[in-house]
Amino acid sequence: MSYQTLQTSLDDTVYTIIINRPDKLNALNRTVIEELSVAIDEVYKNDQIKSAIITGAGEKAFVAGADISEFLKLDGAAGEALARKGQQTVFDKIETCPKPIIAAVNGFALGGGCELALACHFIIASSNAKFGQPEVNLGLIPGYGGTQRLTQLVGKNRAMQLMMTGEIISAEEAQQYGIVNKIVAPAELLNEVKKISGVINTKAPLAIARVIECINNFDHTQQGYDFEMKKFGECFDTADAKEGAAAFLEKRKPVFSGK
Repeated sequence: MSYQTLQTSLDDTVYTIIINRPDKLNALNRTVIEELSVAIDEVYKNDQIKSAIITGAGEKAFVAGADISEFLKLDGAAGEALARKGQQTVFDKIETCPKPIIAAVNGFALGGGCELALACHFIIASSNAKFGQPEVNLGLIPGYGGTQRLTQLVGKNRAMQLMMTGEIISAEEAQQYGIVNKIVAPAELLNEVKKISGVINTKAPLAIARVIECINNFDHTQQGYDFEMKKFGECFDTADAKEGAAAFLEKRKPVFSGK
């Protein structure tokens, strides 16, 4: 498919989605949201795709935020509708996708850009990456899940401070806070994420999907453990589980079929 604001490519089983508005620091506007929704649908339905990467064009920004020019005419109802559409058609779909979607954060990930990275299953950042939820500077709050996802990662107190001050933090601070998994040199970022994706893609796809499902349904009460036990049991009904056990006993690499 041809996009106005995205570039996409499929390399072996890894699908790369590049937000391509470098002159606007890859800011999210309505078109980007609509096209991201279509691209994420492709991840869901294309059997050739086992994992995906989301990144931004250029070296300055992953996504430097939302396109503020679109905010001027919004009232309360329109603002809520904008947030709800983004959540339902992009951010929630990324978070709950049964295939891994990794954020490769190059440069600024601010506001909606930070929220986009947080919606991904984990984050690899370049050394020049910057993270922040500075919406209070505009008289706003995060609207694409930032108050929820950031709090889950960094805890209540730190999330309060970051979102109340609008502070922008470095990749190193983001890693210390538990936002970023790994930091690499800018020139190595995409290759590193593709390398990690390649490792994940050798694993059983149905097991990976259940890992995502269980973690997304984390609950420290017995309900969380019960959910895990149910999903663990479901794995034994898959051909991949039988192949995995047989390969281990036969001392060979498993060949998973996703069935």
